[in-house]
Amino acid sequence: MGPPMASSSDVVPLSSSARGRLGNGGQLSFTGHWRPSCSCVRSFTAGDKHKETETHRQRGRKRGLTHIMAHQQQIGVEGKEVILNCKRHDKDVIWKYKYDAVSPATIIQLSTGKVFKGRTPMSDRSEINQNSKHLKVSNLRISDAGTYICECGSDSNSISLHVVKLTISSNGHFLPDDDLELTLMHNSHNPQPRFSITLFNSHNSIVTPDILQNEAPQKYVLKLKQLKTTDSGTWMCNMHSDSPSISQNISFNVKVLGFENTHLERMYAAADSTVTLSWHLNFQKIGWKKFFTGQLNWTQSKAVTLLDFNATADGQLRETKKSSQTLFEIPEMQRDSTVKVKLPKIQLRHSGEYTCQLLYNRRYIQSKTELVVMQVSANPPGPLPKGAEMTLLCRVSSSIPSNIHLLWERVNGTQTDIKKSKQSETEVEVKVTAAGMWNCHLMEDNNMKLSLNYTVEEAPVWISYTVIGVIIGAGVLMFVLVCLGIMFGMSWQRRRQRAKRMARARQHLLEKKTCQCQHRMNK
Repeated sequence: MGPPMASSSDVVPLSSSARGRLGNGGQLSFTGHWRPSCSCVRSFTAGDKHKETETHRQRGRKRGLTHIMAHQQQIGVEGKEVILNCKRHDKDVIWKYKYDAVSPATIIQLSTGKVFKGRTPMSDRSEINQNSKHLKVSNLRISDAGTYICECGSDSNSISLHVVKLTISSNGHFLPDDDLELTLMHNSHNPQPRFSITLFNSHNSIVTPDILQNEAPQKYVLKLKQLKTTDSGTWMCNMHSDSPSISQNISFNVKVLGFENTHLERMYAAADSTVTLSWHLNFQKIGWKKFFTGQLNWTQSKAVTLLDFNATADGQLRETKKSSQTLFEIPEMQRDSTVKVKLPKIQLRHSGEYTCQLLYNRRYIQSKTELVVMQVSANPPGPLPKGAEMTLLCRVSSSIPSNIHLLWERVNGTQTDIKKSKQSETEVEVKVTAAGMWNCHLMEDNNMKLSLNYTVEEAPVWISYTVIGVIIGAGVLMFVLVCLGIMFGMSWQRRRQRAKRMARARQHLLEKKTCQCQHRMNK
């Protein structure tokens, strides 16, 4: 991928000193984001021009030769366009192409207002400006390098065109921690320059890549390891040569798909509050147009998929599947490239790890948010009767790092009214015997992340008396019930003993009667 296509107006004028070396009206044109610091090579000095006598010009004309007025150096990028300047504005002009020892071949000819194209490889991609006589070659190819000659009658000027092919791995689309590999192929007519290459990132800072291959002057391979989302933007590659004198900048785009924040985040929330978790994707910001998919998962004891989505060709997010979980609300996706999940009136069961995952080219990146829910409660709940005791409990839903602790603190209390949890404990309790407000703080490295309060109210006197009455009444009732139970038990025991005596008496009478009958029968 190279710099964006430029129009023919992207012409960089030379300084006055450069114009003096090239002749009147000298200027060079560059496509894309090229910003040359030195655009030409001096082929003829001022002294050389004075040595050319009229006799030499006449001899050249008699022999049918063309007088070369100036020689320039220019660079183009494959796939872009380049504009080559003709120094003469005669009515008729011929542009020719020459490479190595091959005879010049006609690219295009302007004669009496008509344009004729030759049979060179670039003829079909060439246009001639009938006013300025400049040649524009579109969709430049690396094989187009060579010498271009503009002939106007007996005079001409030549331009040595260098062509660079810039190739970026993955077509410039990456995920975080990917490696960027940059390949530069160079082709030109002899002499071929040896380039030194400087790489600037999207923040215009020089970076030092690894050199994988250096087959100067034809091929250069550079590698930059572990890209980050902040590396997205326009990069610049400066190619500099001392002989011939060339210094050119080639821009290219790097796009690293990801999140605004990719590190693990921990969010603390109070029970019964409403929380919205969100992940901001950067694909719209960097102009990412490639297709990718995504998922939103919730993991507690097991992983549950809450949402499936993908990115459309016009750079919008589209929901493809939504979970039927009633614990969560998934808002409709907006045009701000943000994935959201809403948790209304959260409880301890909402805690866990929420992960947004992006999948591109069989690889993925993810951003995690851990939700920790904090809750305070009292046992027994309600007002505190006079002389009674209450236990206040503060707890979090999941394990916490060693640098985090819970702290109960009584408002306007003394140092003794503070209770701190032990290392990595998920709860802390405090015994309360008097009314007042208590705060439970969640502290991380002595910084308060969340605070919940619980107000212990003292029960009114009549409630205390009522409670005492109820207790006494319950005691009396219990005593009465016990007494009644004892009496009932004793009565039941007496009835049972009486029944046993009567049963024994009947048994005794029956045995006596049986004995008398047997005695009579024996008589």
